[in-house]
Amino acid sequence: QVQLVESGGGSVQAGGSLRLSCAASGVTISNYCMGWFRQAPAGKEREGVAAIYTYGGSTYYADSVKGRFTISQDNAKNTLYLQMSSLKPEDTAMYHCAVAYFRVCESGRWYSHFAYTNWGHGTQVTVSS
Repeated sequence: QVQLVESGGGSVQAGGSLRLSCAASGVTISNYCMGWFRQAPAGKEREGVAAIYTYGGSTYYADSVKGRFTISQDNAKNTLYLQMSSLKPEDTAMYHCAVAYFRVCESGRWYSHFAYTNWGHGTQVTVSS
């Protein structure tokens, strides 16, 4: 049974940093396309933030976070990370990690939440101005 548990969210001021973690069990994350998504308060669609496929040697980012966020993973700990810097109020959202078949990354569909099969419950990030 796949289980993803996010942590590391919190409240920060604009310009601050946070590191999110996603501890995985029931799946070896290095074999899959792993993504971070965020969903702002009510009514907004879940947005792809970043993804990684280790064996493909590739990372992917939304234009809105390029240069500010870094996705990585620790295969020994089977844990996914999202280092977020220069945070802006518009980064405020619930952040979720998710797992997809590795070809989702390679095909360029990493940003589509429909392609992911398992999700964590999320961790809240709030950025104040």
